[in-house]
Amino acid sequence: MKDLSRLSLNQETIRQWSLPELAEGCVKAGVPGVGLWRAPVQEYGVERAARLVRDAGLKVTSLCRGGFLTGDDRAPALADNRRAVDEAATLGTDTLVLVSGGLPPGSRDLHGARERIAQGLAELAPYAADRGVRLAIEPLHPMFASDRCVVSTLGQALELAERFPADRVGVVVDTYHLWWDDRVGGDIARAGAGGRIAAFQLADWITPLPAGVLLGRGQLGDGAVDFGWFRDQVDAAGYEGPIEVEIFNEGLWARDGADVLAEVADRYLTRI
Repeated sequence: MKDLSRLSLNQETIRQWSLPELAEGCVKAGVPGVGLWRAPVQEYGVERAARLVRDAGLKVTSLCRGGFLTGDDRAPALADNRRAVDEAATLGTDTLVLVSGGLPPGSRDLHGARERIAQGLAELAPYAADRGVRLAIEPLHPMFASDRCVVSTLGQALELAERFPADRVGVVVDTYHLWWDDRVGGDIARAGAGGRIAAFQLADWITPLPAGVLLGRGQLGDGAVDFGWFRDQVDAAGYEGPIEVEIFNEGLWARDGADVLAEVADRYLTRI
């Protein structure tokens, strides 16, 4: 029977909750994991947040985000990513999600931007490994390639990750970003065979997209994503880690957080 033992709630899914409310709500709902974001954690205090989650008996399944390594001046980005690694280690998670970065202003050189990511990973991976943190490259839907992430497919993420040991650099399988790609099944199998799947995240694709598109993720089962297929693929690839629900949606943020979490848990049990 399905249960909630692998379910993780990403903090942004119920961003109206404070960190203490998030911890309390997950404990009450029987959800054992949380994915955290740097800005609210920093505001609360990283060490304080680590104690809060640890005392609640919850596991931090990921920290988001590092990355943005494609700019011409990489020194500030590298420094910020080192801080992100330190925060992840303090929080007790071994997974730092990377949103790699878009094209530098005025550039059309996708290949060059991806090479900058590889250069950044070469500098960051040893630092992260020394602190027990793996860098997890998240491919984003192609609509974000110009401004947020020039890594658009799981295959592209693997081409970068495979330059490094699997315990240092992995990839994120996010249904929202990858549902459209007819090669993703083979790429999930490839990622699993190489021990590269660092995180598995869920959100649905609904249309029409809102203005700005960032907040267009749907509740599980409300859109076009075949979640059962994705779950079968990652299971077959040997991934046994957390399954993290990460939804950016103003409609969910306007609702009672406990009701949203109950709905997430129900959808997870019945549709994944």
